[in-house]
Parts: sequence; structure tokens; C-alpha cells
Amino acid sequence: MKGFLGAQDIASKPLLAHLGCMPHSHLPPHPVLSLHDSQSRATVPFTPIDPAHVKVYYCGPTVYDLAHIGNLRAMLTADVLVRLLRHVYPRVTFVRNITDVDDKITARARANGEDIGSLTQRTTEEFHQDLASMNVLPPDIEPRATHNIGEMQAMIARLIENGHAYEAEGHVLFSVGSFPSYGALSGRNPEELEAGARVEVAPYKKAPGDFVLWKPSDADQPGWDSPWGRGRPGWHIECSAMSHRYLGDSFDIHGGGSDLLFPHHENERAQSLCCFPHGKFANYWVHNAMLLVEGEKMSKSLGNFLTIRDVLAQAPAEALRLLLLGAHYRSTLNYTQAGLQEARKTLDRFYRALAAGPVPETDVPEGVMQALADDLNTPKAIAELHALAAQALAGDRQAAGALKAGAGMLGLLQSDPEQWFKGDASDEDAAIEALINERLAARKARDFAKADALRDQLQAQGIVLEDTKDGTSWRRA
Repeated sequence: MKGFLGAQDIASKPLLAHLGCMPHSHLPPHPVLSLHDSQSRATVPFTPIDPAHVKVYYCGPTVYDLAHIGNLRAMLTADVLVRLLRHVYPRVTFVRNITDVDDKITARARANGEDIGSLTQRTTEEFHQDLASMNVLPPDIEPRATHNIGEMQAMIARLIENGHAYEAEGHVLFSVGSFPSYGALSGRNPEELEAGARVEVAPYKKAPGDFVLWKPSDADQPGWDSPWGRGRPGWHIECSAMSHRYLGDSFDIHGGGSDLLFPHHENERAQSLCCFPHGKFANYWVHNAMLLVEGEKMSKSLGNFLTIRDVLAQAPAEALRLLLLGAHYRSTLNYTQAGLQEARKTLDRFYRALAAGPVPETDVPEGVMQALADDLNTPKAIAELHALAAQALAGDRQAAGALKAGAGMLGLLQSDPEQWFKGDASDEDAAIEALINERLAARKARDFAKADALRDQLQAQGIVLEDTKDGTSWRRA
């Protein structure tokens, strides 16, 4: 499991090394990066606060269950964004939190008859394993909510002191009416919100839209001592405290799924700007759209709820990655089995292009950079890869190098081509090799009928043989 990194680790961490990028001073000129900013509701040029150090915060998982493919889409959007930023700027700090205190966690632990700490430890490790299998690079800093309770309490106390929060029946609540620009991020007018629609109705609130910063805990719930009694933080204050601790009053980009835009990100913005009014909090907001499964909203009740592990039992991780990147992050993606198989066929073609000869090291091709700089236009970048693959298959090995470099910006084509076509090593491989050797022996003995029968047997198992002057190689169809 990834260790917890403190601020002293950031400067020494080689941010470009694991991407295979050239040092920043030797990079070719790059197109201007533009991003769709949710707050301005426009695609605008990205201008970092400090070009020497770009800062990014993404909401991570609430760790009580396996990650599903909807969670993965947000993580992939962040991954492509951070890969691009690290390719262009000399230093990027990427913070992604772990929410390990939440009422959903408490309920799941109780249902499992499991200790809360054991549940969050196990599911955090599973989350890391699943993202590593998808070639999602780890964040530079991964704070846990339970490690930052003091920072949350300090923010809450400051909000009470400056008149933006109040105590009520063991709770502390943020006063939405005290912040005139509440709703500016999501485009919602607080006065138009229906009590009970997306807000919790409670008699101790001064206004229906006021949200919880701190709430009391009973003996069976996790809790910490505080000036307001033993309790636990509300969800929204967690990210505000952690982003401030590691990125300061102002940072460049805050991201997550569009389902977080309201109320989570709206509330984060409100409490952070009220607590630190001289800062900007997040300069740009990046939100990815949700996905459908076979044309329907993913839900357990419909039986179409898919975890990352469910899909990886059916197809290679790169096929799932390519499928999810095949739609623009701001458009609704329809996950289908047919689409997954098509993604796998596309990768077969790309890997054949790499396997056709030597692959020289090249810069990331300009077409791919232009596409990604245009609000992370991954479909256009993939179209560029298709064109490069066609050139590589026609014998252009520079195009093969550009294909590999361009795909690397998307976290693709990271396998050895031979291994890709053989698939994951298994006990079947030894049996396949034995049949191939038996066929070779039959051919040497000029028993061509037996050799043909063995080829047919392998073909029936989905194994394709390729005979060359150097011997026989194989791959799964």
C-alpha cells in the first residue's frame, strides 16, 4: 500500500521519472492547455498560479467497498490530467484524499460484524491494488480524514469565530446565508432549493440549506473530543481541511465526478473561502460526467453494477482503460460489452504495429499533445494513435515510436507486445507450449497430418500460431 507522504517528500519526488518524460528544459514547445472550468461554465486557457509548481486536488474514495467503474472514470480523468501537467510543467503536486470516517463506513462495518479500522484498511488496500492494475499513477500525497481531525476542528472553530458557523444541539453547522456567493459554483440559487430534496431537514438548523461541520457521536460511532463535545466531522469539511493543509489557501485545480458538484464541492468552496477569505481556494474546477452500463444507469437493483474487478475478470485492464478514455470526460459514457471487445481489438492492432519491428524512442507526437491540451480530448488523441498505427503497420518505425510515446500519455501500450497477445501467464501456457513442441516434432518427422491436427486443436482453444524462420510463436485470438 502506498505510504503517507508529508510535505518534505514532495520536492525530492522525481515527478517525471516514472512517466519516461525528458527533463522539462529539453521538452519541445507545447500547445496552450485549456480546460473546461465548471465555475465559469466555459473552456478557458489554463494559467497556473505558479508555473514552477502546479497544485491539484481530487476527491478520493470513501473506503467501505470495492471501487466501481464509475469511480474509475474520475480517477482516469485525474490520471490523464496529471500526466499531461507533469509533461508540461517542472513540478506538480497531486493530492487525492481517503475518506475513512463516514456513516456509510460505520454502517457497513456493523453489517459485516467487522472493526471499522479493519474495514477501511482492507478497502484502502483493495482500492490501491485496483488502480495500480489500471495503471493509474499514485498521488504525491494521500491524506486520510482520520489523520486530519485537528485541522478540521481548527477550521470549524475559525468559522464559528468569524460568524459563518453556529452550534446547535451538539452540532456545528455552516450558515449558508452568511456567504453571498453560495451557489456560484454549481449555478444553484440557495433560495430555490427545496428543503428535503438535496439537503437534510433538521429542527436545529437556522435555515434548511445549512450543512453539518461537526456532529455528535454515540458510543457505537467513531468520535473525537472537541470543544462541541465528542463527535465526528461532516463530510464536506474533510476535503477543505486536507486541501488547505497540503496545498494552501489557493491551488490550481480541484476535480471529481459531476455528482460531487453539488452539494459537496459547493460546500467545500463556501467553507474554505469563508475560513480563508484572502485565498482563492481552487482556481479551476474539473468535473467528469457519469457513465451508463448498456444504456442504463448503473445500480445494484438493476443488476448492472460493475466493480473494476468484475470487468478485469473478462478483459485486460488496458481494454477497460481504452474504453473509458474513448469518450470525452465531460460526455456521458455508455459502457457495453461490445465496446469492451472493440477496445481489445483496437489494442490488438496497436500492439501488432509495435511488434512489426524495432520501436525507436521519440517525443510525444504533436497531434496527441494538441488533442490533450484541448480540454483533455482523449477521443481525438486516440484517433491520432489510429493514424500512427496505420503508418507503423505500413513499415514506418518512427510512427511506431510516436505511437508508443503518444499512447504512454494515455497510460496505454505498457505491455510487451508478445505478452499482450499471450495474455496473463497461467498454467495453460505450459500445456500450450507442450502442444506446440509436439507439433514441431511432428513436422520434423514429416507427420504433417498430426501437425495439422495439433494446429487445429490449438486453434479451437483460441490460440493462433505464427511460423517464421526463427521458430513458432503464438498468441491468443
